[in-house]
This record gives sequence, C-alpha cells and structure tokens, in this order.
Amino acid sequence: MARSIGSRNANLLELVEEKAFLKKVEEEHKEEQVALVPYLPKDCISKILIQLPLQSLSSKRFVCKPWYHIISSDNFIKAHLRCSESVLIFQKPVCTKTSNEPVPPNTFSVEASVRPWTFSMFGQPVQKNYDIQFIEFKGGKSKTELYNVCCLGNIRATCNGLILLNNVLKNGLTVMNPVTRKLITLPVGTISPPYNESYGFVLNEVTGEYKVVHLFQDELGYIGCETLNLWSRMWRGVNGPSFGMFGWLGYSPISAIGALHWIPHVDHSDYIVSMEVNKEKFQTISLPKTCRTHDRIVEKGGFLCFVTHEELKIDIWILEGLGNKVWTMHHRITRGCIIDMVPLFSLRISGDMIFMRDEDGSIFAYDFTLKVMTQIEREKQWLPSSRFCLPHVNSLVSWEKGQNIFSDTKRKAL
Repeated sequence: MARSIGSRNANLLELVEEKAFLKKVEEEHKEEQVALVPYLPKDCISKILIQLPLQSLSSKRFVCKPWYHIISSDNFIKAHLRCSESVLIFQKPVCTKTSNEPVPPNTFSVEASVRPWTFSMFGQPVQKNYDIQFIEFKGGKSKTELYNVCCLGNIRATCNGLILLNNVLKNGLTVMNPVTRKLITLPVGTISPPYNESYGFVLNEVTGEYKVVHLFQDELGYIGCETLNLWSRMWRGVNGPSFGMFGWLGYSPISAIGALHWIPHVDHSDYIVSMEVNKEKFQTISLPKTCRTHDRIVEKGGFLCFVTHEELKIDIWILEGLGNKVWTMHHRITRGCIIDMVPLFSLRISGDMIFMRDEDGSIFAYDFTLKVMTQIEREKQWLPSSRFCLPHVNSLVSWEKGQNIFSDTKRKAL
C-alpha cells in the first residue's frame, strides 16, 4: 500500500514537472517571436494607419488596444481629416416596387435608428426614399461609392464629414456621420416650407462648437434666423438680415473665412449676404462683377472664391477676409471653358476646381498648376443636378466636445 502511494506521488510530481517544462518552453518561444517583431513608436503606427482606406479603419480599431486608442484619439481624427480629399455627396432616389419593400439587411436606415421601437413594435418594414452616395475623384476619373446608408429625409448641409438631414419622423433634423453611422436628433425649430428656408452647418473655430444656422422667410418676405449649438441642442433666435436682402433662399451657403455666405438672388446679384459665425452678425459684401445664373461662390484653401463667366473665359476672384471686403483677381481660365459650367467646389488636397454641366451631367476639373481644364471620366450612372451635389469629406469626426481640444484650449485662453 505504501508503495502504491509512493508511486502515485512520483507520477504526480513527474506530471507537474512536465507541465512546468512545457510552460517554460512556450514562454521562451513567445519571447523569441516578440524579439523578431521590431518595436514601432506610436507616432509611426499612427502615420501608417492614416494611410489606410477609411472603410477599413473601423475594423482595424479592434486589432489590439493600442490601435483602438490611436484610431479613437482626437489627434488621429483631426490628422486624418486634414489629409482626406474632398468628395461630392448626393442622394439617389430609390425606385421600389411597393412602398412596403424592406431595406436590405446590410443597409443602415437612419429612421430605424432614430425610432427603432416603431418598426419593432408594429412590425413595419423600414422604408427608404434615398440612398446616400458619394463621388471621389482620382487620376482624372470619378468613381461612385456607397455608404450603405438610406433615409427618408434630404441632406440640407455638410461640415467636416457630418451631414444635416431632415428628420421626417419628428419633423426636425438629424446630424449624422455616414462613415461611423453615429447620429443625434435635434429639436424642432421654426417650421417652414423647404423652398422658403435655408440651412447652414459650420464649425465655430472660436468655441469649437458645431452650429446649425436656419434662415426662413415668412409670407411678407421677411427673413428670420435661428441658430443651434450641438452641445446645448437648443434653438436661439438671432437678428436676421435686413428686409430686401434676399430674393430667394435656393442657393446653399458656403462656409469660409469664419462666416457663412449666401448668393441672395437667382440672377443678377451684385452682392452676397454673409453671417459671421461667432458674432452672428449679417452684412452684405459687394461682388466685383454681377453674379449670373451659372456663377457661384466656393471655398478654396480656406478663402472665399467668386467664380464668374464672361463670354469664353472664367474669372476667379478671392476674398481673404471679412475686414477689408476687397476682392482680388486670382486666376483667369481661357481654355476649355463652356458658358454653362457650374463650379461645385475645390479639392482639399490637390486644389483642383470641379465644374459640372447640368445639361448632360459631364464633370470637369481645372488644374491651377498646369492651367488645364480636363473632362473627368465617369461611370454611366445617374447623377443629380449640381444644385443637389454638396461638397463633403469622409472622416471619423464627431460633434462631441472631446474632438475639439484645440478649440477648448483656444476658448480658455480668451
């Protein structure tokens, strides 16, 4: 009996020693593998991750904790925004066989996210009127891409990768990032017909807050104004532009040089109406030439541009600030011009200006360095008119306070 107990203890001791040996071998093997992988500084990893396609960053966040913290950091998001090229965002109407045709399972529905209990409680299929898509420009070609996001409302404005949508379920507005699919709903403000109102969406560089500006016209022709900061989510009335400044509100405002700018008439505008974002004061700025049907104001390199057509040439004027209100001639395009080319926006990185002809939907790009106007090759897909294509940038930006550290610091210093 004593011998059996002794042999059993000996077997247990051998088993423990064997497990300890295997564990030691495994740890040494892991150390050898780690030694084979060179150490990369955090800044180096961040620079590598910034070069990846935006669509893949969401999955790369979950590779490991260090990567998650890098990609989710404010500095990374801002750096990624600075090196991201502009695109054109638009909505494509969806032709469904029946009004109750459900959304495909891989598609994100804005309305289902805003009010999911409505569809789950009553068993209603989620409907969609529009698919949100975008066009990117590379190497003289354009390519239409999908967000796999659908909605019932229209895009009213864009800012830094965020879009402002009509919230048809609550008769209000929704702010959303179509890349991250994060969204918030805004309270209902003044209700006006779509053709008698205009929305601006802008970042206040002084406070770091994203602001929604709403202009609306009453039956007598007076223009009212209200603003909403996304941090407080409360509408506040401000003094609107003087009576008679606006003839219509059909042109989307352009954000540049710390203000929002509107062309106030369909044709023959001799001035623009500007609202300084921080002080919320309206003023008029005279144009160097009368603005006609195909002329527009666009943002380029942080400045405000006025693009005007005259015979077979296009003149581009620059306004560098609100202080002196003096326009300077920046460039004259004399080759490849067509009278009905409507300027849409300028690419953030390359600086090329993009034009569109509403007659046939053709798109052109002007290279300021080479002084060449070229037609962009594009797929034969449906595209809305220039009025419904908005400049956009795909980013990871959110409206939350944490992603405006530079503005928070700036505000404390004031």
